Amino acid sequence: MIDFIADKMHDVRFMTMLFAAIAASATAYSLITPLFAGQDLAKRMKAVASERERLRQRERANLARTEKVSLRQSPKQMVSRVVDNLNLGKWLAQEAAREKLVMAGYRGQAPYITFLFFRMMTPTVLFVAAATYVFLLTNMNQPMTIKIGICLLAAYLGLQAPMLFLKNAIAKRQLSIKRAFPDALDLLLICVESGMSIEMAFRKVSGEIGSQSIPLAEEFTLTTAELSYLQDRKVAYENLAKRTGLDGVKSVCLALQQSERYGTPLGSALRVMAQENRDMRMSAAEKKAAALPPKLTVPMILFFLPVLFVVILGPTYIKFQMMH
Repeated sequence: MIDFIADKMHDVRFMTMLFAAIAASATAYSLITPLFAGQDLAKRMKAVASERERLRQRERANLARTEKVSLRQSPKQMVSRVVDNLNLGKWLAQEAAREKLVMAGYRGQAPYITFLFFRMMTPTVLFVAAATYVFLLTNMNQPMTIKIGICLLAAYLGLQAPMLFLKNAIAKRQLSIKRAFPDALDLLLICVESGMSIEMAFRKVSGEIGSQSIPLAEEFTLTTAELSYLQDRKVAYENLAKRTGLDGVKSVCLALQQSERYGTPLGSALRVMAQENRDMRMSAAEKKAAALPPKLTVPMILFFLPVLFVVILGPTYIKFQMMH
């Protein structure tokens, strides 16, 4: 069985067909997934409502000096048991990882426990898989140091894989927030100038902006809850800035804090911040557009020019062969 698998892995035709099937499946998945994403907004907003209820219960408990109430989802028993028995919270704990999990939209203790579990299991699994492939499935004519180095490299990649996953999730979430944030500021400006309080404005905008950006609707909903139940309103704005990690959001939160502290007009500050965020969004789009031609150079040379030469010179070559 092992020899059969090794032969198949070294069969160029079989591996080409396998990768082609994987690519076709990934393409079909990418096309079909948006068709089933209609209920995603309702599910995410329901999760935000649970988070808001948790904040309400916690703040009421703090004010009443009673036992804290937590509505967070607990991690799976097996994962929690492994983390507790191996004391991973001591050896792999990272406060930076907690902040990144929050920025990626994973709140509570359960995602953090799961992150620690995969931070331990991923390098172990990849190390065992690499060792099995190098020492058992293939007969590599390489020194032992190179084989061990391959296994250690696989373990290092496994150690970095959870952080790469978090960075990608944060980048996708920040991109969604960045695109919808100027429109959300315009809606906030309209609500504030119509006479609404800032809490009511955040609540109203969170319901309207969900069609453009679900993550931004979540953050505004949590900010509404914190503004309503936290004793210091400044903390709510600081938490919003930390959860997003965007410079534009941080500047808006700072302006809101100054307006709360010094009593400056909130409408004018929101109008200026909305224009600045629109300029930042346009600048980022122009930067991507300017970087597109250099990025297309290599694909043009590798994929388009050979096909063009075949189309142009192919008939001439066929006629030349027929003449001789």
